[in-house]
Amino acid sequence: MTARSPATIAGDAGMSERVTLLTVFLVAALIGANFSVLKFALEHSTPFLVAGLRTLIASSVLLSFALLRGERIPRRRDDLLNIFVVGLSITTFSSGLLVYGVNRVAAGVSSLMSSTMPLFTAALSLVLLQVRLPRIALVGLVVGFGGTIVLAAPSLGGSSQLIGILSLLMSALCWAFGNVYMKWKDFSRVTPVMLVAVQLVFSALLLIPFALIVEGTDQTEWGVDLLVPLLYASIPANALTFALLATVVRRATPTVAASTAYLIPLFGVVFGFLIRNESLGLVEVVGGLFVIAGVFVVVSAVNRGPGRG
Repeated sequence: MTARSPATIAGDAGMSERVTLLTVFLVAALIGANFSVLKFALEHSTPFLVAGLRTLIASSVLLSFALLRGERIPRRRDDLLNIFVVGLSITTFSSGLLVYGVNRVAAGVSSLMSSTMPLFTAALSLVLLQVRLPRIALVGLVVGFGGTIVLAAPSLGGSSQLIGILSLLMSALCWAFGNVYMKWKDFSRVTPVMLVAVQLVFSALLLIPFALIVEGTDQTEWGVDLLVPLLYASIPANALTFALLATVVRRATPTVAASTAYLIPLFGVVFGFLIRNESLGLVEVVGGLFVIAGVFVVVSAVNRGPGRG
């Protein structure tokens, strides 16, 4: 076997780092664009039905992928119960509230509000798991939530967007609780792909009947105009990004992997402008910058700090 030179090894490491960074940017771009794409789907259907159909398609893709890899569906009662709780938090309540909020709020603002999830995760970890946070992380929480208040301020006077803002915040909170719950309980017997696939199945079984009962299908226009954004929201923005994130987490440092948290809202604003011709006012810009700065400080501090989970 021919020995590899230090220059070759260094070159491979550099290439690996570049690929990882490109993957991080790709994931952030795919998810950031999803807020604008969901707007197109919502022009032809109702929020909870869109959330349910999106979950159904994504669960079919991920579950098929996991089974083809030879993975087994969990059978232990405690594993299924834990997956159900996480699915109820992240892919049922959070997903449904996200689409409901996007239906009422501009795509760029929606992405900024949803980016508060790491802030809620850190706060819940502090309260529920007694995780020690560095002092700078606490500063980041204050800055981030301050930005959230600034973003929500224009809606507090009775604007119809208030319900959408609150829905997006509740969506972020539910997602954060699911994250904290996964740190609390033992999920070691279930692979990450199967974990998400099964929780998506549970969510589809809940969201679709709920949507049919509450919303019905009278306002749904079945056709290509609904199918195309649904497929994007289900596969590239959901199943594919999960697989890519799993790769990033495995190959990157925690700080690089977590950088998607503050890149997603940037892409969300950019795609909102390019795809939906949206523009942010001064209040949204200031509030968004505070939110992103807060998330950056929290994520960076937690990943460097001695008390990280």
